[in-house]
Amino acid sequence: MNCQICGAEINDGDKFCLRCGATTSPDAPGFIMATTPTIQGYRIKKVLGVVTGLTPRTRGVLGKFMAGIESMFGGEVTAFTTELEKARMEAMERVKGKAVAMGANAVVGLDLETSDVGFQMGIVVISATGTAVVVEPEEN
Repeated sequence: MNCQICGAEINDGDKFCLRCGATTSPDAPGFIMATTPTIQGYRIKKVLGVVTGLTPRTRGVLGKFMAGIESMFGGEVTAFTTELEKARMEAMERVKGKAVAMGANAVVGLDLETSDVGFQMGIVVISATGTAVVVEPEEN
């Protein structure tokens, strides 16, 4: 199967495109997520509440080893790039899932944050927070 947005190949079971981030899940067709407080061309009909999605991630021993080698040469640490992108999309999918369960067809004010749990364990937490809403197209 290929992504409808960018054409990249998508593996069975993937919930999003690894290249462009488009959802491949039929669970929420036509669902809109925006970092802005409004969505151009739509009006907010009902505010349902705050939704959050968290994803703590760490790399295994081999991943940390590869990242260590890459960091010696400088530049992008690709061993972490893919994992962080997957974690970001997973946090957004969790927000979407909670919003759909509340009856929303959109999330506005989406905020994505990354933090280190600390304790020298290499655990990174990706957090996505937004407001679940019901929107409808504006009439002209």
